Amino acid sequence: MRIPAEAAQYIRKGVPLLGQPNYPSPLLHSSKLSLFLPDSATEDCQVLLSPFYPQTCQGSDSDPRPLAFEQAGPRKSIYFNPAEARAAIVTCGGLCPGLNDVIRSLVLTLTFHYGVNEIHGIRYGFSGMVDSSEHPPVRLTPELIEPISNEGGSYLGTSRGNQDPAEMVEFLRKRSINILFCIGGDGTQKGALAVSHAAEKIHYPLSVIGLPKTIDNDIGLVERTFGFETAVAVAGEVLRGAHVEATAEYNGVVIVKLMGRQSGFLAAYASIASGDVNFLLIPEVKFDLDGPGGFIEALKTRLSQRHHALVVVAEGVAETLLPHQKDCCGVDASGNKIYDDIGIYLKDQVARRFKQDGFKAKVRYIDPSYLVRSLRANASDSVYCQMLGQNAVHAAMSGRTKMIVATCHRIPCHIPTEAAVLERKFVDPQGPLWRTAVETTGQRVMRNEGIDD
Repeated sequence: MRIPAEAAQYIRKGVPLLGQPNYPSPLLHSSKLSLFLPDSATEDCQVLLSPFYPQTCQGSDSDPRPLAFEQAGPRKSIYFNPAEARAAIVTCGGLCPGLNDVIRSLVLTLTFHYGVNEIHGIRYGFSGMVDSSEHPPVRLTPELIEPISNEGGSYLGTSRGNQDPAEMVEFLRKRSINILFCIGGDGTQKGALAVSHAAEKIHYPLSVIGLPKTIDNDIGLVERTFGFETAVAVAGEVLRGAHVEATAEYNGVVIVKLMGRQSGFLAAYASIASGDVNFLLIPEVKFDLDGPGGFIEALKTRLSQRHHALVVVAEGVAETLLPHQKDCCGVDASGNKIYDDIGIYLKDQVARRFKQDGFKAKVRYIDPSYLVRSLRANASDSVYCQMLGQNAVHAAMSGRTKMIVATCHRIPCHIPTEAAVLERKFVDPQGPLWRTAVETTGQRVMRNEGIDD
């Protein structure tokens, strides 16, 4: 695993504290009572980034020590007095399975474990965290959020786009909110970091804790984002149906587009899970569309032999496959590139070439993107969301800030936000995931040139 020097420095520096935690935690611990409850985490509990020996994750700085994250969990002493603590929760970016599970977990842990009585739900993302917003915060209580985990989407609503960090901090300061939970992907965590910096400038003690949400699973240094496993399971079912559709006609081709702007994790995992995909196209791996050894020729060969084919393409392939997308595409309110629909383009190109060559085939296209991200979380993601919410509250109450709660080797840990947002996570074309995908699909390399810099 390659860790940039700047990221390594942030990891070694650790997660910052707002101040000395002087209040005893209201949580019960097995060291005090004869209950089957785990002890508090201690400051020297560390989770190594690399599981290999000898350690391969020292970073590119000069320090020879292996890199490690602080282990998550409750602390015996906390920074905030629960009677004076006021928390806010905001969900940003696109929808994702598990958003409501995380909101519920945060509210229940704050209320019942720490006795925090004032919790604000920010409406419609960062756009609701400024005084000019038409949507005031909603007061969140256990009774109000009790049923929301049975639903997809976000109870609070969401949006894309940045607001002035200084205005957002002033919004929080006016309401004496000193804890902010930011639920979202890479762009949201960058926004959370900007809020932290703005709070520091005016010396306002604000704990900002990120919870990693995206079905792309592409946040840097984050092992797993919530919603990803649900998206993989749902997309896998779509692919099984698409395979049935492909086999129903002679030389049937079905192209399925899955989300993934820059990283092909969802497309890769769903393809492996289904076991029926014959061609997997992701942004990290270049391929030729035409010419000898290109995708269309490989597809014709497959049809000549088996008379059906299932193709999965990640949306971000558009940036390398469509020449004009490299420089001319616009961006959305979050600053993400807006791509033309690569699935439609691929379908049209395949159909056109087959017609030119007199090759008879039936080409269909399926785009399940918004269905995949809008459903409720499955059991695995729900468990993960509960754990993330609880550990986010533990971290916030202890006075930690500028961090993301996640896992490393399935162990809950604290990741410095400044390190996580430096670089997105990508599928390694030389790694075990891509090898498994290629061996599962049986596809030809199609002139694999690796990561597109």
